[in-house]
Amino acid sequence: MPAGYHHLIRDQRSQIYALKSNGLEQQDIAHHLGVHPSTVSRELSRNQGGRGYRFQQADTLATERRRIASSRPKRMTKDVIKIIEEKIQEKWSPEQISGRLKLETDICISHESIYQHIWADKQQGGILYTHLRQSGKKYNKRSSDKAGRGCIPNRVDISKRPNIVEEKSRLGDWEGDTIIGAKHQGAILSLVDRKSKFTLLGKLRNKTADSVVKATTACFNKLDDPIVHTITYDNGKEFSNHEKISELLGASCYFATPYHSWERGLNEHTNGLVRQYVPKSTDLLKVSPRALQIIENALNDRPRKILSFLTPKEVRNCMAKPTRMILRC
Repeated sequence: MPAGYHHLIRDQRSQIYALKSNGLEQQDIAHHLGVHPSTVSRELSRNQGGRGYRFQQADTLATERRRIASSRPKRMTKDVIKIIEEKIQEKWSPEQISGRLKLETDICISHESIYQHIWADKQQGGILYTHLRQSGKKYNKRSSDKAGRGCIPNRVDISKRPNIVEEKSRLGDWEGDTIIGAKHQGAILSLVDRKSKFTLLGKLRNKTADSVVKATTACFNKLDDPIVHTITYDNGKEFSNHEKISELLGASCYFATPYHSWERGLNEHTNGLVRQYVPKSTDLLKVSPRALQIIENALNDRPRKILSFLTPKEVRNCMAKPTRMILRC
């Protein structure tokens, strides 16, 4: 899949016109041009005239739109501010908002300008700043290189994980962890795909190995096409039933080096995003599965800079194969 969105040129619009006239679907057209399917979809919706899509007219419309956009004063209008404030309240970062605005509307507002708007709002008594992520959590210094949270039978070290997992070139290589509630009340299972950054969240009544197995299969069964090649965990005892998970999913499970959280950096980052919705003071026993699903949907619909401001859901849907794997419970 192409890395991200780029403006089309006249020759590409001519190819879109010809391929569309021959009855090709948008995804096939995108593959032929080597662009993301959303690029073709956006082109057809924005540059189509009363007589359908014609490449000469489309190129004229796109050129004029860019000319107008570049001539606009670089300030935030009331409509733009409304969009920005809505996205901030949905927990989008200023960088995500800036990147997505440029991708979808050609509006160029820097993330620094958005931050300035947030701080000005705070000075006037506003609460936009409360939706921003807090500073990174502190890590305790460890003096041992051994896992201190219990022995995991038949543990397979991350050093034995296939090299393709490190490449992040395919769907299906996941990282897994648990998020603990205040006073150890309740927990959340978090799973995130290394390629698409697509996140799955499951409610745990407790941190037992059996609960993790049930929550894992429930998470993947929510998907129409659960692709699972590998899962890389931390060294918590709740993952000691990893062999059962491997059997159910037909996947291989690996464990990061003890206290090397950066080996599962994406999972750690994702847990931080979840904490925007359920702070450390939250009793996770009181968080309903429906509330957890809302958080999961919000994360998968947020644009990510690392994905060229596409969303995890968009990337996953583009790459996923139309297959269905039934998990054995």
